[in-house]
Amino acid sequence: MGIVVLTMKASVIEMFLVLLVTGIHSNQEMMKKMKRPKFTVPQISCDVRAGKITNVEFIVKCPPGCQDPRYHVYGTDVYASYSSVCGAAVHSGVLDNSGGKILVRKVAGQSGYKGSYSNGVRSLSLPRWRESFVVSEGKPQKGITYPSSLTYSSSKSPAAKAGETARADQSPSVPGTAAQPVTVTQVPGTTATEATHTILPKPSPSAGSTTSSLQPQPMGQRSKDLAGEPALWKPEPVLLDAGFVPKEELSTQSLEPASQGDPSCKVDLSFLIDGSSSIGKRRFRIQKQFLTDVAQTLDIGPAGPLMGVVQYGDNPATQFNLKTHMNSQDVKAAIEKISQRGGLSNAGRAISFVTKNFFSKVNGNRGGAPNVAVVMVDGWPTDKVEEASRLARESGINIFFITIEGASENEKQYMLEPNFANKAVCRTNGFYSLTVQNWFSLHKTVQPLVKRVCDTDRLACSKTCFNSADIGFVIDGSSSVGTSNFRTVLQFVANLSREFEISDTDTRIGAVQYTYEQRLEFGFDEYSTKSDVLNAIKRVGYWSGGTSTGAAINYALELLFKKSKPNKRKLMVLITDGRSYDDIRIPAMLAHHKGVITYAIGVAWAAQDELDVIATHPARDHAFFVDEFDNLYKIVPKVIQNICTEFNSQPRN
Repeated sequence: MGIVVLTMKASVIEMFLVLLVTGIHSNQEMMKKMKRPKFTVPQISCDVRAGKITNVEFIVKCPPGCQDPRYHVYGTDVYASYSSVCGAAVHSGVLDNSGGKILVRKVAGQSGYKGSYSNGVRSLSLPRWRESFVVSEGKPQKGITYPSSLTYSSSKSPAAKAGETARADQSPSVPGTAAQPVTVTQVPGTTATEATHTILPKPSPSAGSTTSSLQPQPMGQRSKDLAGEPALWKPEPVLLDAGFVPKEELSTQSLEPASQGDPSCKVDLSFLIDGSSSIGKRRFRIQKQFLTDVAQTLDIGPAGPLMGVVQYGDNPATQFNLKTHMNSQDVKAAIEKISQRGGLSNAGRAISFVTKNFFSKVNGNRGGAPNVAVVMVDGWPTDKVEEASRLARESGINIFFITIEGASENEKQYMLEPNFANKAVCRTNGFYSLTVQNWFSLHKTVQPLVKRVCDTDRLACSKTCFNSADIGFVIDGSSSVGTSNFRTVLQFVANLSREFEISDTDTRIGAVQYTYEQRLEFGFDEYSTKSDVLNAIKRVGYWSGGTSTGAAINYALELLFKKSKPNKRKLMVLITDGRSYDDIRIPAMLAHHKGVITYAIGVAWAAQDELDVIATHPARDHAFFVDEFDNLYKIVPKVIQNICTEFNSQPRN
């Protein structure tokens, strides 16, 4: 019996020891788990910029709504650290507007950042920035430990800004007491904004505060708080609503880089939008959304494209001009405020209005940028557009037409002007016309349109009779002209030159004087402003001698027009007062063969038959005669008109 009891006791002891050992192992496992806490992904708000965070690589959770244009993004694929982290994630396509986790990795600063429109976010261009970052899916990489809390730079973190606000609103500390430090490390599981509220120091008891004074006060009572007890910290939204901005926020706002626009798309752009009653409110909203999408796709700025809007119905009206808004966001805000005018769909009247009023210096026209007018029409116009469009083209305006829900075969009988788009656009080669089957497909036209209006090399109507020529004057300086008449000839040359837009990229002027011999007075590349050209003409000295017109034409072809630019129209204006001593037929034929359009101006004793040979065919449009030098000024308008008529008669295909 005793042996059995001893055996049972031994078994109990053994079981106790087993349980004890098992418990120790369990505690050890629990301790290990406690030592390895679960990774918590920190949350940030949409306005947090990468440059505020000092961590080099981290995973964060973005909230919904970061597609909002308030959160600026700079760059494409690689983003400047001044960008919104979550905004960049949406732009790159890693996130959509519903938010989520992302992996952020800091990289070196770039010498430039290219803006683009992607996934509903318009990123801006930036010349350079000190630091960059890239974003990818929020999946942890093996072997890398990611922080559960983020560290913010003291000068830019939301925590620091809130801390400054708190210290500013607290009463001065009692002498001999130390202020409690403010940490800028985010508490795991809170947003950056929430973190600032959990880490702020409590007010010093010596300030005489009570619990009730911590409650937010109605805004009308703020003066009472200031006059009585020292105001304690209040939640940040209350301060912002009152119009107070933390000092640090004020200092950083001025540092935000402003986009200067995309220099590869430097155009002055006018949209003529259809506000007629037939379009309806819903389609008008779709049209406005289209404009907004275009504005966001274009990187609008003073060094890039500028955009204005004219709405037409019975009559046109400017909604805003080229100089009103200097960035895409401001243009978008202005578009949202446009209300429908109603009335008919008088697109022709709108085109005339734009030609006469919109593209002027006072409205922001820059002169050196191509002028582009995009006409949007629902169905078809209720007036004619052909004549108004011709005048617009001759003024250098590149007209595009977007026709939405155009006339069916049965409806074409109601059109005032069949084939109106081809009669209006700059060229009939399809480049300037876009047809949209229905309003709900209009958004698909954004990218094709932007690509075309930014292709400045193909904007053919930017070239006009006034800005696209190399004009060489060949001036008779023979003895029969005389000093006084020679000055009259120079005044005629100056009057003609004054009509053109002169620069190194527009029309250029050169001059040759001849007698028996020839002399280059100045070449096409010598003067690039109108004032310099006019002064150079005044300085030309009278030579005196014989009249070798044929040799002068050859000389001008070799010394002057050989240096003409390939994309320029070559115009020769020859002025003579008598019959040539040498043959003019072969030199004239050579000039015509080389593509030089020749205008022959005869005075007094000039031979009409020679003028007709020298002049480009038909001679009636290119040869002029006056009986006296003093009558030269009378033919200036006719010469200019014929130059422009010849230019505008070129085929539009």
